Amino acid sequence: MKSPLIIANWKMKVSGDEALTLARQAVKATAKYKSAEIVLCPGFTELAGVASAIKGSSLKLGAQDCFWEESGAFTGEISPQALFSYGASYVIIGHSERREHLAETGAMIRKKIFTAFRVGLVPVLCIGESFSQRQEGQKEVALIQELHQALDGLWLTEAQRLVVAYEPVWVIGSGQAVSGDEAEHTHQVIKQTLYDLFPASVVQEQLRIIYGGSVDPENVAQFTIQPTVDGVLVGGASLDATVFTALVAAAVKAGC
Repeated sequence: MKSPLIIANWKMKVSGDEALTLARQAVKATAKYKSAEIVLCPGFTELAGVASAIKGSSLKLGAQDCFWEESGAFTGEISPQALFSYGASYVIIGHSERREHLAETGAMIRKKIFTAFRVGLVPVLCIGESFSQRQEGQKEVALIQELHQALDGLWLTEAQRLVVAYEPVWVIGSGQAVSGDEAEHTHQVIKQTLYDLFPASVVQEQLRIIYGGSVDPENVAQFTIQPTVDGVLVGGASLDATVFTALVAAAVKAGC
């Protein structure tokens, strides 16, 4: 039985003391679910506090983005090296909200992934089709293109890990997730593309594919029970410790 990877993306919705309280509650409430790998991704200003709150627990720290340079005259950006120094293990890269609102391109995402690897972070590459791409039958084409834009020419050392998060853009925040069967089919397409990009041993041992998009305690099991779904990226359901714990419990019970 594989260990489900559960990444909580708090976005710009939790700050200050609220973030610390949520982190402490998550530590206590999820302590018994040792088979799950749980990552909390607070905002940048909460990284140090959350790192302190989860210290000594099995929970890991992640960030919601990084820049593609380790240092320099880049006003307002955050260095992946700084994230690593805070204790972050993971960094989300290429989320659809950044692609849409901040005009983040495939070339930018690619550079961020390379730099994240260089400093020792595990990139969580987000990909997903828009509603129009889905309606036009271009979903798989869009996903394959995003994978190639971000990963062509990338080589992983034995110590490096990569996570691909499939998040259909049109379901984020909608309360309507895709079915488990559809997620499984899409993950198979993603996995085959990864086999085209990397040696089989790398895909099997160093890459994980997770699902995101309106995941909650009621539907998480239909995803984590699927053979090629290695975990979930959680948004709104991670903002309440009780709800998040119920989600973790359901994911673990499903035997991911």
